[in-house]
Amino acid sequence: MSPVFRNIVFRNIFLSLLLASLGGTAFAGDSAKARAWLERMTTAMSQLSYQGTFVYARDGAIETMRITHLTDETGVRERMYSVSGPHREVIRDRKGVRCILEDYSAVVEDQVLASSYFPELPLSVIDGDASGYQLEFGGTARIAGQTARRVSISPNDKFRYGYDFWLEEQTGLLLKWVLLDDRHKPLAKLMFTDFAMGSAIDLDEVESSSDPQAFVEMKTFGLKKASVSQSKPRWQPAKLPPGFQLTSHNRTSGADGLYEHMVYSDGLAAVSVYVEQRHAESAVKQGINQLGTNNAYIRTQGDLQITVIGEVPAVTVKSIANEMVRSVAAD
Repeated sequence: MSPVFRNIVFRNIFLSLLLASLGGTAFAGDSAKARAWLERMTTAMSQLSYQGTFVYARDGAIETMRITHLTDETGVRERMYSVSGPHREVIRDRKGVRCILEDYSAVVEDQVLASSYFPELPLSVIDGDASGYQLEFGGTARIAGQTARRVSISPNDKFRYGYDFWLEEQTGLLLKWVLLDDRHKPLAKLMFTDFAMGSAIDLDEVESSSDPQAFVEMKTFGLKKASVSQSKPRWQPAKLPPGFQLTSHNRTSGADGLYEHMVYSDGLAAVSVYVEQRHAESAVKQGINQLGTNNAYIRTQGDLQITVIGEVPAVTVKSIANEMVRSVAAD
Protein backbone atom coordinates (compact mmCIF):
# COMPACT_ATOMS: atom_id res chain seq x y z
CA MET A 1 0.00 0.00 0.00
CA SER A 2 1.21 3.51 -0.80
CA PRO A 3 2.77 5.42 2.11
CA VAL A 4 0.33 8.18 1.31
CA PHE A 5 -2.69 6.02 2.07
CA ARG A 6 -1.18 4.51 5.19
CA ASN A 7 -1.33 7.96 6.71
CA ILE A 8 -4.48 9.47 5.25
CA VAL A 9 -6.56 8.52 8.30
CA PHE A 10 -4.70 11.21 10.22
CA ARG A 11 -6.82 13.74 8.35
CA ASN A 12 -9.58 13.08 10.90
CA ILE A 13 -7.47 14.83 13.52
CA PHE A 14 -6.01 17.79 11.71
CA LEU A 15 -8.20 19.49 9.32
CA SER A 16 -6.69 21.88 6.89
CA LEU A 17 -8.58 25.02 5.71
CA LEU A 18 -6.28 27.31 3.81
CA LEU A 19 -8.28 30.54 3.30
CA ALA A 20 -7.92 32.57 0.14
CA SER A 21 -8.00 35.81 -1.69
CA LEU A 22 -11.69 36.11 -2.31
CA GLY A 23 -13.29 37.65 -5.38
CA GLY A 24 -16.03 40.27 -5.33
CA THR A 25 -19.72 39.46 -5.12
CA ALA A 26 -22.54 41.23 -6.81
CA PHE A 27 -22.44 43.65 -3.89
CA ALA A 28 -19.04 45.29 -3.64
CA GLY A 29 -19.79 46.67 -0.16
CA ASP A 30 -20.55 43.19 1.17
CA SER A 31 -17.32 41.87 -0.32
CA ALA A 32 -15.21 44.63 1.21
CA LYS A 33 -16.84 44.17 4.61
CA ALA A 34 -16.38 40.41 4.45
CA ARG A 35 -12.69 40.84 3.58
CA ALA A 36 -12.29 43.13 6.58
CA TRP A 37 -13.89 40.55 8.86
CA LEU A 38 -11.65 37.79 7.54
CA GLU A 39 -8.66 40.01 8.26
CA ARG A 40 -9.96 40.49 11.80
CA MET A 41 -10.34 36.72 12.13
CA THR A 42 -6.76 36.08 11.02
CA THR A 43 -5.38 38.59 13.48
CA ALA A 44 -7.58 37.35 16.30
CA MET A 45 -6.82 33.66 15.85
CA SER A 46 -3.07 34.31 15.91
CA GLN A 47 -2.78 37.11 18.48
CA LEU A 48 -5.59 36.58 21.04
CA SER A 49 -5.92 34.00 23.78
CA TYR A 50 -9.02 31.84 23.90
CA GLN A 51 -10.33 28.60 25.36
CA GLY A 52 -13.31 26.40 24.81
CA THR A 53 -14.96 23.12 23.90
CA PHE A 54 -15.96 22.48 20.30
CA VAL A 55 -17.82 19.76 18.43
CA TYR A 56 -16.59 18.56 15.05
CA ALA A 57 -19.08 16.59 12.92
CA ARG A 58 -18.29 14.71 9.72
CA ASP A 59 -19.76 11.63 7.99
CA GLY A 60 -22.22 11.10 10.83
CA ALA A 61 -19.40 10.94 13.39
CA ILE A 62 -19.05 13.54 16.14
CA GLU A 63 -15.89 14.43 18.05
CA THR A 64 -15.75 16.69 21.07
CA MET A 65 -12.47 18.52 21.66
CA ARG A 66 -11.14 21.01 24.19
CA ILE A 67 -8.65 23.73 23.19
CA THR A 68 -6.58 26.31 25.06
CA HIS A 69 -4.69 28.82 22.90
CA LEU A 70 -2.42 31.29 24.69
CA THR A 71 -0.46 34.17 23.19
CA ASP A 72 1.92 36.12 25.44
CA GLU A 73 5.48 37.39 25.64
CA THR A 74 6.82 33.82 25.40
CA GLY A 75 5.02 33.20 22.08
CA VAL A 76 2.13 30.87 21.26
CA ARG A 77 1.20 27.84 23.31
CA GLU A 78 -1.70 25.62 22.38
CA ARG A 79 -3.09 22.43 23.79
CA MET A 80 -5.98 20.49 22.25
CA TYR A 81 -7.33 17.18 23.53
CA SER A 82 -10.32 14.91 23.02
CA VAL A 83 -13.18 15.01 25.50
CA SER A 84 -14.90 11.95 24.01
CA GLY A 85 -13.68 8.83 22.23
CA PRO A 86 -10.06 7.62 22.08
CA HIS A 87 -7.47 9.83 23.77
CA ARG A 88 -6.07 12.38 21.35
CA GLU A 89 -3.89 15.27 22.40
CA VAL A 90 -1.92 17.88 20.48
CA ILE A 91 0.53 20.44 21.84
CA ARG A 92 1.92 23.31 19.77
CA ASP A 93 4.62 25.63 21.09
CA ARG A 94 8.09 26.94 20.29
CA LYS A 95 9.39 23.37 20.31
CA GLY A 96 7.09 22.33 17.49
CA VAL A 97 4.03 20.08 17.31
CA ARG A 98 3.64 16.92 19.37
CA CYS A 99 0.67 14.58 19.59
CA ILE A 100 -0.85 11.46 21.11
CA LEU A 101 -3.18 9.44 18.88
CA GLU A 102 -4.31 6.25 20.57
CA ASP A 103 -6.36 5.04 17.62
CA TYR A 104 -3.81 5.63 14.86
CA SER A 105 -0.58 3.78 14.23
CA ALA A 106 1.03 6.35 11.93
CA VAL A 107 1.53 10.07 11.98
CA VAL A 108 2.31 12.32 9.05
CA GLU A 109 2.53 16.08 8.62
CA ASP A 110 1.33 17.25 5.22
CA GLN A 111 0.49 20.77 4.13
CA VAL A 112 -2.94 19.61 2.99
CA LEU A 113 -3.84 16.68 5.22
CA ALA A 114 -2.37 17.67 8.57
CA SER A 115 -2.85 21.26 9.56
CA SER A 116 -4.92 22.80 12.33
CA TYR A 117 -8.65 22.49 12.89
CA PHE A 118 -8.67 26.27 12.60
CA PRO A 119 -7.85 28.42 9.58
CA GLU A 120 -4.73 30.48 9.02
CA LEU A 121 -5.21 33.30 6.52
CA PRO A 122 -2.12 35.28 5.42
CA LEU A 123 -3.03 38.97 5.51
CA SER A 124 -1.18 39.55 2.24
CA VAL A 125 -3.56 37.17 0.49
CA ILE A 126 -6.78 38.90 1.52
CA ASP A 127 -6.08 41.97 -0.60
CA GLY A 128 -5.85 40.06 -3.88
CA ASP A 129 -8.67 39.87 -6.42
CA ALA A 130 -7.79 36.75 -8.44
CA SER A 131 -10.05 34.08 -6.98
CA GLY A 132 -12.52 31.37 -7.82
CA TYR A 133 -14.92 32.48 -5.09
CA GLN A 134 -17.56 35.05 -4.20
CA LEU A 135 -17.94 36.63 -0.78
CA GLU A 136 -21.05 37.55 1.17
CA PHE A 137 -21.34 39.19 4.58
CA GLY A 138 -24.41 39.20 6.79
CA GLY A 139 -26.49 37.37 9.34
CA THR A 140 -26.07 36.92 13.09
CA ALA A 141 -26.34 33.96 15.45
CA ARG A 142 -25.83 33.15 19.11
CA ILE A 143 -23.01 30.61 19.49
CA ALA A 144 -21.52 29.47 22.82
CA GLY A 145 -23.05 32.48 24.51
CA GLN A 146 -21.47 34.91 22.03
CA THR A 147 -22.95 36.97 19.20
CA ALA A 148 -21.43 35.91 15.88
CA ARG A 149 -21.50 37.37 12.35
CA ARG A 150 -21.51 35.25 9.19
CA VAL A 151 -19.10 35.37 6.24
CA SER A 152 -20.02 33.07 3.35
CA ILE A 153 -17.61 31.93 0.64
CA SER A 154 -19.16 30.49 -2.52
CA PRO A 155 -17.21 28.89 -5.40
CA ASN A 156 -17.63 30.16 -8.95
CA ASP A 157 -17.22 26.70 -10.49
CA LYS A 158 -17.36 22.95 -9.80
CA PHE A 159 -13.70 22.60 -8.73
CA ARG A 160 -13.97 23.77 -5.11
CA TYR A 161 -16.17 23.73 -2.01
CA GLY A 162 -17.88 26.60 -0.24
CA TYR A 163 -17.71 27.70 3.39
CA ASP A 164 -19.70 29.55 6.03
CA PHE A 165 -17.78 31.17 8.86
CA TRP A 166 -19.30 32.60 12.04
CA LEU A 167 -17.05 35.14 13.79
CA GLU A 168 -17.37 36.55 17.31
CA GLU A 169 -18.75 40.07 16.98
CA GLN A 170 -16.25 41.93 19.16
CA THR A 171 -12.98 40.13 18.36
CA GLY A 172 -13.49 38.25 15.08
CA LEU A 173 -12.54 34.92 16.66
CA LEU A 174 -13.90 31.92 14.77
CA LEU A 175 -16.78 30.23 16.63
CA LYS A 176 -18.19 28.03 13.88
CA TRP A 177 -17.46 26.93 10.30
CA VAL A 178 -19.35 24.76 7.83
CA LEU A 179 -17.90 23.11 4.72
CA LEU A 180 -20.46 23.00 1.87
CA ASP A 181 -20.60 20.96 -1.33
CA ASP A 182 -21.78 22.22 -4.73
CA ARG A 183 -25.42 21.70 -3.68
CA HIS A 184 -24.86 23.71 -0.51
CA LYS A 185 -25.09 20.53 1.55
CA PRO A 186 -22.92 20.47 4.70
CA LEU A 187 -19.98 18.07 4.46
CA ALA A 188 -18.44 18.93 7.83
CA LYS A 189 -18.89 21.48 10.57
CA LEU A 190 -17.17 22.71 13.70
CA MET A 191 -18.87 24.71 16.47
CA PHE A 192 -17.90 25.84 19.95
CA THR A 193 -20.30 24.87 22.75
CA ASP A 194 -18.53 26.97 25.39
CA PHE A 195 -16.02 29.73 24.89
CA ALA A 196 -13.84 32.02 27.02
CA MET A 197 -11.39 34.83 26.29
CA GLY A 198 -8.82 36.90 28.17
CA SER A 199 -8.89 36.71 31.96
CA ALA A 200 -11.67 34.09 31.92
CA ILE A 201 -9.21 31.46 30.62
CA ASP A 202 -8.04 28.72 32.99
CA LEU A 203 -4.28 28.86 32.40
CA ASP A 204 -3.71 25.46 34.04
CA GLU A 205 -5.39 23.75 31.08
CA VAL A 206 -2.47 24.48 28.76
CA GLU A 207 -0.34 22.07 30.82
CA SER A 208 -0.74 18.41 29.86
CA SER A 209 -1.17 15.67 32.45
CA SER A 210 -0.11 13.00 29.94
CA ASP A 211 3.24 11.23 30.06
CA PRO A 212 5.71 13.28 27.93
CA GLN A 213 7.10 10.01 26.54
CA ALA A 214 3.70 9.24 25.01
CA PHE A 215 3.89 12.17 22.58
CA VAL A 216 5.07 11.76 19.00
CA GLU A 217 6.77 14.63 17.23
CA MET A 218 5.26 15.57 13.91
CA LYS A 219 7.53 15.00 10.91
CA THR A 220 7.42 15.70 7.20
CA PHE A 221 8.68 13.10 4.70
CA GLY A 222 9.40 10.02 6.71
CA LEU A 223 11.59 8.20 4.19
CA LYS A 224 14.76 7.08 5.89
CA LYS A 225 18.10 8.15 4.52
CA ALA A 226 16.44 10.22 1.79
CA SER A 227 17.68 13.39 0.19
CA VAL A 228 15.18 16.22 -0.39
CA SER A 229 15.36 18.55 -3.39
CA GLN A 230 13.68 21.96 -3.68
CA SER A 231 14.14 22.09 -7.47
CA LYS A 232 11.29 22.43 -9.94
CA PRO A 233 8.98 19.42 -10.24
CA ARG A 234 10.04 16.87 -12.80
CA TRP A 235 6.39 16.49 -13.78
CA GLN A 236 3.56 18.99 -13.58
CA PRO A 237 -0.08 18.81 -14.70
CA ALA A 238 -0.47 19.77 -18.32
CA LYS A 239 -3.47 21.84 -17.24
CA LEU A 240 -4.85 22.95 -13.87
CA PRO A 241 -8.35 23.97 -12.77
CA PRO A 242 -8.78 27.78 -12.90
CA GLY A 243 -7.00 29.63 -10.11
CA PHE A 244 -4.81 26.74 -8.92
CA GLN A 245 -1.04 27.13 -8.93
CA LEU A 246 2.01 25.39 -7.48
CA THR A 247 2.70 26.52 -3.91
CA SER A 248 5.30 24.00 -2.74
CA HIS A 249 7.34 21.08 -3.97
CA ASN A 250 9.62 18.44 -2.48
CA ARG A 251 11.45 15.59 -4.16
CA THR A 252 12.94 12.75 -2.18
CA SER A 253 15.15 9.93 -3.37
CA GLY A 254 16.08 7.01 -1.20
CA ALA A 255 16.21 3.26 -1.02
CA ASP A 256 12.60 3.05 -2.19
CA GLY A 257 13.25 5.23 -5.23
CA LEU A 258 11.66 8.51 -6.33
CA TYR A 259 9.00 10.22 -4.26
CA GLU A 260 7.81 13.64 -5.44
CA HIS A 261 5.24 15.80 -3.68
CA MET A 262 3.59 18.97 -5.01
CA VAL A 263 0.91 21.18 -3.47
CA TYR A 264 -1.40 23.16 -5.74
CA SER A 265 -3.72 25.75 -4.25
CA ASP A 266 -6.14 28.48 -5.24
CA GLY A 267 -5.42 30.12 -1.88
CA LEU A 268 -8.37 28.48 -0.13
CA ALA A 269 -8.51 24.92 -1.42
CA ALA A 270 -5.29 22.91 -1.59
CA VAL A 271 -4.44 19.65 -3.34
CA SER A 272 -1.48 17.33 -2.76
CA VAL A 273 -0.01 15.49 -5.74
CA TYR A 274 2.30 12.52 -5.16
CA VAL A 275 4.35 10.79 -7.84
CA GLU A 276 6.17 7.71 -6.59
CA GLN A 277 7.81 4.64 -7.99
CA ARG A 278 5.88 1.46 -7.34
CA HIS A 279 7.05 -2.11 -7.22
CA ALA A 280 6.01 -4.23 -10.18
CA GLU A 281 4.36 -6.79 -7.92
CA SER A 282 2.28 -4.25 -6.00
CA ALA A 283 -1.39 -4.10 -6.89
CA VAL A 284 -2.85 -0.59 -7.02
CA LYS A 285 -6.58 0.08 -7.03
CA GLN A 286 -7.05 2.93 -9.44
CA GLY A 287 -9.89 5.42 -9.27
CA ILE A 288 -11.66 7.72 -6.81
CA ASN A 289 -11.63 7.18 -3.05
CA GLN A 290 -13.55 9.36 -0.61
CA LEU A 291 -11.75 9.99 2.66
CA GLY A 292 -14.10 11.99 4.82
CA THR A 293 -14.30 15.45 3.27
CA ASN A 294 -11.23 14.69 1.16
CA ASN A 295 -11.28 13.04 -2.23
CA ALA A 296 -8.36 11.04 -3.63
CA TYR A 297 -7.68 9.74 -7.11
CA ILE A 298 -5.01 7.19 -8.08
CA ARG A 299 -3.60 6.57 -11.55
CA THR A 300 -0.61 4.57 -12.71
CA GLN A 301 1.68 5.24 -15.65
CA GLY A 302 4.39 2.66 -16.27
CA ASP A 303 6.24 2.09 -13.01
CA LEU A 304 4.91 5.32 -11.47
CA GLN A 305 1.89 5.82 -9.24
CA ILE A 306 0.16 9.20 -9.22
CA THR A 307 -2.00 10.07 -6.20
CA VAL A 308 -3.95 13.32 -5.91
CA ILE A 309 -5.62 14.18 -2.58
CA GLY A 310 -7.45 17.25 -1.38
CA GLU A 311 -10.47 18.70 0.35
CA VAL A 312 -12.02 19.45 -3.01
CA PRO A 313 -14.71 17.80 -5.19
CA ALA A 314 -13.87 14.51 -6.89
CA VAL A 315 -13.81 16.18 -10.31
CA THR A 316 -10.86 18.33 -9.19
CA VAL A 317 -8.54 15.52 -8.09
CA LYS A 318 -9.51 13.41 -11.11
CA SER A 319 -8.79 16.26 -13.50
CA ILE A 320 -5.36 16.97 -11.98
CA ALA A 321 -4.41 13.27 -11.87
CA ASN A 322 -5.32 12.77 -15.53
CA GLU A 323 -3.30 15.84 -16.52
CA MET A 324 -0.36 14.46 -14.51
CA VAL A 325 -0.57 11.22 -16.49
CA ARG A 326 -0.18 13.21 -19.70
CA SER A 327 2.88 14.95 -18.28
CA VAL A 328 4.50 11.69 -17.15
CA ALA A 329 3.73 9.96 -20.43
CA ALA A 330 5.32 12.80 -22.39
CA ASP A 331 8.57 12.66 -20.37
